[in-house]
Amino acid sequence: ADVNRYLDFTIPQTHGVPVTLRHLMPHRGGFQETLKNLGVQRKGSVDLAAYLRGNVPDQIYKPGTTPSYSNYGAALAGYIVERVAGVAFDQYVEEQIFRPLGMEQDATLRTPLPKALSVRMSKGYLTASGKPGDFEVVNGYPAGSQSASGLAMTRFMLALLNKGELEGKRILQAATVSQMLDTVTAYDPRQNGIGLGFFEESRNGLRIHGHGGTTLYFHSDLHLVPEKQLGFFVSYNSTGNTVVPPRGLPWGKLLDRYFPVQETAAAGPKAPVSGLTAPDVAGRYMSSRRAETSLLRLLSVLQQPTAIAQPDGSLVVDAFVGPNGRPRVFMPVGDGVFREKHGQSRLVFVKGEDGIIRMLTGNSGIVIFERSPPLLDAGLVMMGLGLSVVVVVGNLVLLGASFLMRRHYGVALGWPRHEMVLQGASTLAGVVVLGFVGGMSGLLLSTLGASPWLLDSSIDAPLKVMQQVGLVAVGSLLIVAIHVGNLWFNSSRGLAGRLKETLVLASLGWLLWFAWMMNFFDPALKA
Repeated sequence: ADVNRYLDFTIPQTHGVPVTLRHLMPHRGGFQETLKNLGVQRKGSVDLAAYLRGNVPDQIYKPGTTPSYSNYGAALAGYIVERVAGVAFDQYVEEQIFRPLGMEQDATLRTPLPKALSVRMSKGYLTASGKPGDFEVVNGYPAGSQSASGLAMTRFMLALLNKGELEGKRILQAATVSQMLDTVTAYDPRQNGIGLGFFEESRNGLRIHGHGGTTLYFHSDLHLVPEKQLGFFVSYNSTGNTVVPPRGLPWGKLLDRYFPVQETAAAGPKAPVSGLTAPDVAGRYMSSRRAETSLLRLLSVLQQPTAIAQPDGSLVVDAFVGPNGRPRVFMPVGDGVFREKHGQSRLVFVKGEDGIIRMLTGNSGIVIFERSPPLLDAGLVMMGLGLSVVVVVGNLVLLGASFLMRRHYGVALGWPRHEMVLQGASTLAGVVVLGFVGGMSGLLLSTLGASPWLLDSSIDAPLKVMQQVGLVAVGSLLIVAIHVGNLWFNSSRGLAGRLKETLVLASLGWLLWFAWMMNFFDPALKA
């Protein structure tokens, strides 16, 4: 059923299809990535309803079509539980899960933490040698802000492995547990999918159900192997300085030790690889978990893994590295499938009816990668950005040096007054455009770099100021265009001078196009 049936606000039907709970559970609600107001570090108090009402993300996919992990979607599902049950979500979990399973002394969703648990709570660190961070408070807390001990999570895993029952207390019917784990949605049957909440995983021939969770300071993993009655939970209070997050390493080692993969006989001569090959799929890719219509689109350009074809037909993806920090090598096995040379991971490449090549990793149940279109290719965009900045800054330096030299030697330009005015206005336009693009980019990236939790509505005021500068920048571009037109039709300046100013105009236009594509002019300041 349409989620709006349960809500006190409206989720729009952008694509003519309602978002349903069955879309939310496997992360196919179609929502773009959103971070703004997810954390409440500046306020310290949670308001789930206000967060969900005030931060509805745009739907960039038709619901039910594209896997894209969404904290907003998970929080929305929790709010629906709250609305239907008539009690707060954290209270519902306490009454229906924690208390029956004997977890209530060691687990909570409440913030701030109850006093009995706060004194036992581990501190979180960015690095082990750094200072501890403050306790993280999450507005969309049903998406993942539970504080729990390993013992509490053990009891939870035992209940799931026992079909929803532990020590005579049942939290789910056996059929419900089976439905939750076995109702798998996969983008392609050759790659892992997702159940109703739990990710589908595979290693050493085992079918695994799991879920990870990470904040700035804490990093956790849970895995279930029902056929082996095995559960595994690990949580770190820092990632340290490792290249690869450490939480997955002990799980893989444990499976290799106790459930080793069976060695197969060496294959005969290799047949020619069919289907998509490494050269076919080489290029930059964008994650489906991205923003299209908000300020966070900037990250979609800056964070693009690159698939690189090797001379031997293998494939390397720069973002997929092993524990040694080196990119993993994937060998072709045919039909667009590549298998890790010294491991079990695989990549599956498919070409859709729309002609776009998509890369499916082991996490394709919650995210896939689409080859970047030329206008958003990180290499081309960053090259254009760099060249444009060099041209505009170089022009400012050149004009400044020319002015100082003329002043030192007492040499006049001899230009008509109107041309002097236009040249001065054009120079000032360069400063304004650079200030706008650099200011918006710097403000966003510095805030996210300090802490994604700080990306809340308090950033709106400086962003609006920068947008006013942006409007001035757009107007100033017209002055530059008039200046360049005057040079070509009504000026005695040489060809080199005309070409230089034309190049400056093109560079300023490119910078403002970049700002437009990155949604820097968005009046709603969505992020």
